Order: sequence, then C-alpha cells, then structure tokens
Amino acid sequence: MDRQRLKHSLQRYRWYRPLHLAYTGWRARQQGLPRWDALLHEDREQWRALLSHSGNAEARVLVATGAGGHLPSATLESLLAVALTVRGASVEVLLCDAALPACMMSEINWYQDVERFAQAGPADRCRQCFGPAADMLRECGISHRALSASLSEEQRLHAAEQAARIPLEDLRSHREAGVAVGEHAMAGALRFFARAELESTPVAERVLRRFFLAALLTHEAASALFAKGEHDVVVLNHGIYVPQGVLAETARRHGVRVVTWHPAYRRGCFIFSHDETYHHSLLTEPPEAWDAMRWSAAHQQDIERYLRSRWQGEEDWETFQRDPEFSEHALERETGIDVSRPIVGLLTNVAWDAQLHYKANAFPNMLDWLRKTIAYFAGRSDLQLLIRIHPAEVIGKLPSRQPAQEEIERAFPYLPPNVFVISARSRLSTYTAMSLCNAVLIYGTKTGVELAAAGIPVVVAGEAWIRGKGITTDVESQSEYFRFLDTLPFDGRLPPQTQGRGLRYAYHFFFRRMIPLRSVRESVGWPPFRVAISGLSDLAPGACSGLDLVCDGILRGTPFVHKAEEALP
Repeated sequence: MDRQRLKHSLQRYRWYRPLHLAYTGWRARQQGLPRWDALLHEDREQWRALLSHSGNAEARVLVATGAGGHLPSATLESLLAVALTVRGASVEVLLCDAALPACMMSEINWYQDVERFAQAGPADRCRQCFGPAADMLRECGISHRALSASLSEEQRLHAAEQAARIPLEDLRSHREAGVAVGEHAMAGALRFFARAELESTPVAERVLRRFFLAALLTHEAASALFAKGEHDVVVLNHGIYVPQGVLAETARRHGVRVVTWHPAYRRGCFIFSHDETYHHSLLTEPPEAWDAMRWSAAHQQDIERYLRSRWQGEEDWETFQRDPEFSEHALERETGIDVSRPIVGLLTNVAWDAQLHYKANAFPNMLDWLRKTIAYFAGRSDLQLLIRIHPAEVIGKLPSRQPAQEEIERAFPYLPPNVFVISARSRLSTYTAMSLCNAVLIYGTKTGVELAAAGIPVVVAGEAWIRGKGITTDVESQSEYFRFLDTLPFDGRLPPQTQGRGLRYAYHFFFRRMIPLRSVRESVGWPPFRVAISGLSDLAPGACSGLDLVCDGILRGTPFVHKAEEALP
C-alpha cells in the first residue's frame, strides 16, 4: 500500500489525529536541532570507525547539556561532542529526562498561571525537551546518559524532605558538601521571575523551593555520577543556574575539570572558561593574560573600528538598540538635561541576570546601588545624574519583570531635579549619552570596557569585567563609593596611558577571549545559530583554528585565548 492510501486508511481511526499531531510536532521540534545523520551522511563509515575506537580513549568527556530543549546548548554541545570524538576522545552527553522539578528551561513567559507551575512544575516542557535531544544523539551515534539514572528513590525522598524543611531565610546560603546549591537555586528562581528580588508571596516561596529541590537532586545525581571516576572533564553552558551550576561545582569537588561556555557578543564567536562561569573568570583573569600581547597601531585601529561598530551592533549576534538616535539635541529634548553643565552617567544592567555572590560588590544588588546613588545625587545640585536603563529590560530574550525605572519611580515619586532617566525603550544612543559625561558609574555592565577604551572615567561598584584591570576606579564598600563620589567632577578624561591600557584590554576581551567558530553560522529564529559543515573534514584538526583552540582547551587544559593579534602586522 502506498503512503497516500495508507494515510487515507488511517484517517478512519480515531487515534490517527493525535498520533499525526504528535508525529508532526516531534518533527517540528527536530527542525531546531542539528540533523547529524544528514550532516555526516557522506562520512558514515569513517564516523562509525571513530565511534568504535572512542571507548579506548584516554580523554573521557562528559558534555553536560542538561536541558536538551535549550536549542543553542544542544546545537553547540553536539558539535563539540562530534569534534572531540574526531580527535579521539570518548564523549558522553548528560540529559535531564524530566528528573528535576525546575530548571533553566522554566521561564515565566511560558506560564501565564504561575500557581500552576508552583504546583505542577515544568512537565509540559519536559515532554518537548528530552526526547528530541536524545533522538538527535541516537541518530548521531553519540551516547547519552539520563540524569535520573543516578538518582534512587531514597535520594529523591530525602531531597524532598530537605527542600520542605529548611527555613526560607537559610535557603540561599545552604550548601551541600561545600556546593552552593542554595545560591544556584536562588539564581534560577530570580531568572524564572525575571526579577532581582523575590516577591514576598507564597507562590514565590514555592517556586524557590521547587528550584531548591531541583538543585539538591542535581547534586545527588552529580555526586553519584562523578564518584565513579568515569570522566576527566565536564563541558557545560553558563556554569550557573540549575542544573548547570550545581553540576559544575560538584564536578570540581570530585576532581573533575570543568569547562564552561557562552555565546560571545561578536557574531560567530563564543567564550570558553576553565573551572568556573565566565561571569567569574573574566573578573579574576590576571593582567598577565593580556599585558604582554603584541600591540601596534594596526591593533589599535582594529579595536577602535570594532568598538565603533557596536554603536549599531553591526558585527554582533544581537543589538539592544535598534535604529539609535545619536543627536545631542534629541537627548536634551527627550530628557531635559543641560549638556553645558557637568553630567555623571549611570548605566544599569538587567537586574535578575547571574545573581551570584561576588566578593567585591559594594552593594547587595544593582537596585540597592541605584536607589542609594540617586539619593546621594539629590544632595549634589552641582552635578547632573543621567541614568540609562538597559534596553535589554524590554527587548532581551527574557524581559525584566522588575524594571529599573519602576523601581526608581517607587523609591522617588518625585525625582530630584538634577536626575534624568533615559528609558529602556528610548532610541537615544547609550554611547552618545555617556560620551557627554564627566564620569560613568556602573555596577555590572560590559559597557565599562568600551567606555574606558574611549577615555571616559569609569567607577565600578559591582562585578563588571573591567574591574581589577588597572583602568577603572574600583570600590569595595559603600563608604568608599560615596567618598569617591564626593571628589566628582573630574578635571578631564583618562590619561593617555590609562586609555591605551583600556584599548588593549578591550582588544583582549572582544578579539582574544571571544573565539570564532567557522562551523557555526548565524540563523534567523531560534536557535540563533546552526551547525554549518559539509562533513567531518570541517571538524578535523587544522580545519578551524578556533575549534582547535576550544578542543585543545577541553582535552588538555590549555588557555581559551584566541591570539587574534598575531594575524595583524
């Protein structure tokens, strides 16, 4: 019977429609994942031979994707799994098979009824998460392990009792065998609500406890898994939240090397780090990593050209300012600020993002810093404070549900007359506004790197990556911060030597730490990139210097620094 006749026959049965919908839905979900059976079709025999020898490899890699439904992670990490196998590694992928009551796939945008999520969790998303990713890996031939395989019923019950018993005020600081499960649970809950602070409501507490239980279960499963000594290195995205953050910390506790990654800002590039999330590694990176690199007029021109392109995001994965307005007159007209008088800029960041503990923070969080800074400037009529709300609050992938401007209006129903706000929705260029400032105050935004490179004095009160580089004024307490504000305004721009150092660090940050991968290409929709290869030869050693660098770093622990400066005279 041909396919058309079979289809008409099946239509007579009541079960055909749900079966057909399930099949087409599965196929639709598959469209977002790499089709490795097709990508490796011409090299099937060679690929099978590589897989057959991988069991004897010296390097044993666990690619801890966790949430297979997170398409960017599943895309890049399956690519890494194939590339590492080509280089002789034994690779296994870890997937959550609905074992957790909450995870990074849980976002409030998917749940109009938060009460329903607090009660039932992400079961509806779990059905779309594990199956397609497992099928992709099965078709490819890469082995995968389910998270639940490392969890006993006794462990599940014990974790549930803990999650219900521990007092709310102790959750965030709770540690299991030295692993900060509470911190990652809180970060996950804040990400879920897209807020910097949890609301004092029963549903918020239940959601937090759901993430806390997920963190406890992840720790139990990871401890059992890594105690077997079957893996030398684990690769995972972010290195924070649930389950990735807990997996990373537990691996380190068991002596397993950790590699984290995240899409970079430049198109086609990614950031990789050893041991910890890039949120921390870029802060703690020693100056020696970039101080001694080659430097010439050509390098300076290259970074200045790229930094200028960021005004419109021409070379980046995404831009948060669409059709920006660069006119100073437009700034005066929209905000009412007087550009002839001294201006101090202030840049917010997305308040819920990566809410982790940083030792050098002068304030408990960004919103607290923002409120206290406005209160200070209310008594400084000689200065104007110009606040730029981060546009990602409204056009980011997960818009903030605790907008900074609403927090400002709540704390200051009548804004001091010398304080001006550029809203998140404004087309006014952040770069134009900040270039008019005597100094710029930041908490955790990467824009500090760009401003320092432009010679603008920057004061860091939080965990911004420009901190500790000998370029900015870094404060570590609130008293130190306000003492410094008392010295404003500055006499002028940064000294040429300091600005030059800022340009060198910007080059390191944007060109050396951001590693280009030719085997990944930007795409429209979700995920924002796809695998772009014609066969195994595109993933072989020597085919792409960026991929060689990444694989060497994973397998041998070498630095994740792309020496872009060597390509210039």
